[in-house]
Order: sequence, then C-alpha cells, then structure tokens
Amino acid sequence: MMIFDATLRGSLLLSMFAATTLLSGCGGMKGNAAHGKELYAQCQACHKPAENFVGPKHCGLIGRPAASVPGFDYSEGMKASGLTWDEATLDQFLTSPVAFVNGTKMGFAGFDNPSDRADVIAWLRKMNDDPTICPKKG
Repeated sequence: MMIFDATLRGSLLLSMFAATTLLSGCGGMKGNAAHGKELYAQCQACHKPAENFVGPKHCGLIGRPAASVPGFDYSEGMKASGLTWDEATLDQFLTSPVAFVNGTKMGFAGFDNPSDRADVIAWLRKMNDDPTICPKKG
C-alpha cells in the first residue's frame, strides 16, 4: 500500500507542477520577438513605445497596473478592470480586447493565433529591455 501511495502522491505532485507552470505563463509562452516586432506594426497605428498617442505608451507595460499611465484618458472599463499586465493577462487581452475588458476604447479585433500573441508579448518584453526604445529613468 505504501508504494501505491507514494506513486499516487508523485503523480499528483507532477500534475500540480505542470498545471502551475502552464497557468503561470512559463510553459510555452516564449514567443519569437522578431516575428512579434513585425506583428507589432499593427499596434503602432495607436501605440508608441515611449509616449502616449491614441493609446497609452507601451514602455514599462509588463508588470504595470492597467490604466496607470499618467496623462492618458482611459475608459471607465479599463480603470475598473483591476488588471496588472503580465504575460498571461496580455495573452487573454490580445485575444479579444473588447471581450476581455468591457468598455475598453481599444478597437483592435485581437490576435486569434496563440503563437502570434506569444510573439507580440515577446517583442513587448524585448522592447522594454532595450534602452534605445524604452529609455530607463534616472
């Protein structure tokens, strides 16, 4: 009986680890930043990396609470969302912004392909780490 319990416990722990890894965005969320940069051209109709435009700036996006860029006029839906932008949240939002945040001003239809979303998120991360695109403050 002890062998069965140990095997069952090991399988349960392995399953929990796999689920946690997938849910945390660590599994399979690597993305291709070069392709993401190409896809990001669609975002540039409304977004600039380092300054507000039609949409808020993207420098500093990952880890930032939604609706928190000073000087940008956010929708009530975005202000009330309570979101913090991480890879998992961005993946959900970029699937269909209008469906994910009721009342958002963002009219972009979204990226249907999960690989495309991962690529855009990889580009956002890389862009944020590049001081020539997103200058670091003092």
